[in-house]
Amino acid sequence: MKTFLKSTTALMLGLSVSGQAMAAEMLKEIGPGEGEVSIVAWAGYVERGETDKNYDWVTAFEKETGCKVSVKTAATSDEMVTLMNQGGFDLVTASGDASLRLIAGGKVQPINVDLIKSWSTVDDRLKDAPWHTVDGAHYGTPYQWGPNVLMYNTKVFGDKAPKSWSVVFEEQNLPDGKTNKGRVQAFDGPIYIADAALYLKAHKPELGIKDPYELNEEQYAAAIALLKGQRSLIGRYWHDAMVQIDDFKNEGVVASGSWPFQVNLLAADNQPVASVFPEEGATGWADTTMLHAEAAHPNCAYMWMEHSLSPKVQGDLAAWFGSVPSVPAACKGNALLTDEGCATNGFDNFEKISFWKTPTAKCASQDACVPYSRWTSDYIEVMGGQ
Repeated sequence: MKTFLKSTTALMLGLSVSGQAMAAEMLKEIGPGEGEVSIVAWAGYVERGETDKNYDWVTAFEKETGCKVSVKTAATSDEMVTLMNQGGFDLVTASGDASLRLIAGGKVQPINVDLIKSWSTVDDRLKDAPWHTVDGAHYGTPYQWGPNVLMYNTKVFGDKAPKSWSVVFEEQNLPDGKTNKGRVQAFDGPIYIADAALYLKAHKPELGIKDPYELNEEQYAAAIALLKGQRSLIGRYWHDAMVQIDDFKNEGVVASGSWPFQVNLLAADNQPVASVFPEEGATGWADTTMLHAEAAHPNCAYMWMEHSLSPKVQGDLAAWFGSVPSVPAACKGNALLTDEGCATNGFDNFEKISFWKTPTAKCASQDACVPYSRWTSDYIEVMGGQ
């Protein structure tokens, strides 16, 4: 599998990365902090205790380093790429469908892992992961990972928890006797086409889908057709985690692909929700803290990357977000996560997750694939009902 993933990475980047990215000079030593660091992050990824005082991994860092942390929340990987292209940020917590685009575009720089004291503690499954490692160079430190789970309303489903993604893809009556039409959601990023492909991989094996991110014309057409059929079921396409939470609480939404973050917040609010890892498997994300090629505060940025790998931060974040730590040591002894938390959040499901990556015309599993540019334009049409 590792060989396959490495070959995929090489194909995606044309066997080399942008000269601009490679030209970025790596730090040889960490100097005095510049007083601030700016981060583009997913919602819930950089907490300072404002939502819940128990979850704060910013305040202590600022006191220890003198580096003031500012955060710009991004709702999709495409938004993260846009923000990093615009510049003005030091770090980004990029998922696999953004990281290689940032590397190939020269927007992030290789990091000197010798300056990251906790690098040796990173999960071996992530150290050389193809979404942040190119030609032996590491373009960031692993942050967290996890699946896109199927979140559902327990009052509607009762003791019949959904086993399949069919509840969001196929029109049907749910256990409460009412149709799912208008009561389900889908993610509004083009990468969601892979969720449709993963569903078809299980339910239409004759299509021969091997990788949901590597689709030939026939496979891609089938995925788009499924999504166009799904359009009549969708009450809202979501990308804002907090809006989806409100939709489950107040707008009658009862099933959707989601992040464990939303599940956790709704459960903490005593809402009737739970989540499952469906029988078809799930797409997912493995996020990397990446350093902008023109970061204005590289010393503070390196200090943050080291801080982010501490077992305390990793465990607290995993408890808060419902994700899996990139540092296995965080799985034990954390009061918020508990010793069962990593297993609950999917530590052992790594091989079952189809991690986000950017689709490209050159692909490893077959001769030619539909590139991401098509995914983007076609998914806009799907959401628009075209």
